[in-house]
Amino acid sequence: MLSGRAHQVLRRLKHLRDRSTVITSLRRTLVNYQRRSGSFITSSRIVQALMRKTLCTAQIKSSKEETSAIVATPLLSKLFPQTALDLDHATEEERRKHDEEEARENERAWKRMKLGFVLFGSCSLAVILWGIYVFGGPQLDDNGQIIEDEFSGNPLVQQYVQRLWKCLEYYRKILQEPSRSHLLPDPVQYPYIQPKYTLVLEVKDVLIHPDWTYQTGWRFKKRPNVDVFLAECSKDFEIVVFTAEQGMTMFPVIDKLDPKGYIMYRLVRDATHFVDGHHVKNLDNLNRDLKRVIVIDWDPNATKMHPDNTFGLPRWHGNDNDVQLLDLMAFLKTIVLTDVDDVREVLYYYRQFEDPISQFRENQRKLAEQLLEAERLEQSKSKPLVQKWSRSIASRH
Repeated sequence: MLSGRAHQVLRRLKHLRDRSTVITSLRRTLVNYQRRSGSFITSSRIVQALMRKTLCTAQIKSSKEETSAIVATPLLSKLFPQTALDLDHATEEERRKHDEEEARENERAWKRMKLGFVLFGSCSLAVILWGIYVFGGPQLDDNGQIIEDEFSGNPLVQQYVQRLWKCLEYYRKILQEPSRSHLLPDPVQYPYIQPKYTLVLEVKDVLIHPDWTYQTGWRFKKRPNVDVFLAECSKDFEIVVFTAEQGMTMFPVIDKLDPKGYIMYRLVRDATHFVDGHHVKNLDNLNRDLKRVIVIDWDPNATKMHPDNTFGLPRWHGNDNDVQLLDLMAFLKTIVLTDVDDVREVLYYYRQFEDPISQFRENQRKLAEQLLEAERLEQSKSKPLVQKWSRSIASRH
């Protein structure tokens, strides 16, 4: 028979959620112990130890079930409303406060955004009205009287708008089109000497290479053989520097690069066309016959309006063992010596190669081999005639 202490423990277990499982486990444990010991349990200490272990196991299991039930409550409440459990009032209150605070913050953000849009629109409208008033107003003479123009007969508002549009179009042309229609003066007449060909050179990475460091700032390295190149080309070409760089930067550099004045004209950014984000050199404004204009540049975007007049040179990155200017000088000398009437035919041939100057060097090598071979054949043909003539003279004696 079980003791009175065991009965009290069993009554306490009845209050647990899964009491039937705990009671069954306890009874099974006691029966197994009786079979092993062969006697009834009379010691309260053994019963208390078994009860403590069983209670701990039941409490842990109950806490796990409660936790899983809390986690699964939102999902169950959505899928099966009839099985939803009552949520804790404190959790609901905290969530409600959080939602209200988030809604108030969103409302304040939206108000700030609307205020920003209103301020931006007001400032933009004020700037537009100020521009119409300043740039669209009629011009005044020295006495403050209005100068009549082609818009004076129109309604007042239309006058201001049309004058503003004309002003904007004027500034657009300044930014996108050359500053003048003729970039170079007319060719000089006899008795002055006008070179037959015009050589248009890019400065950056053709004649010089810019370099910048923290210690020295901007420096410009002169390309090897540039002095010899300018001196020789100036004998047969009208040398023009045409670059997309700013004049305030390039003019002092060109002065140092060419102290003897071989470069006759200097054209900078204000002489270019601004097309698709690139400053393009338009040779139509050069005031020269394009049949005798050669452009030396490494950037195809800068000469895309006149590719047939372009001789592409690989970009120079500042290496000291460069000799391409000497090869270029030989190419230009060849054009002068052969008296080419339209240089675009020659340049069109070399435009199909990725490195035209290397191809010219290869052509020169093949031409030299052909000349040597022709000379050797000529010598071989003339040698038997000399020998025959010598034998005839010897026979007479």
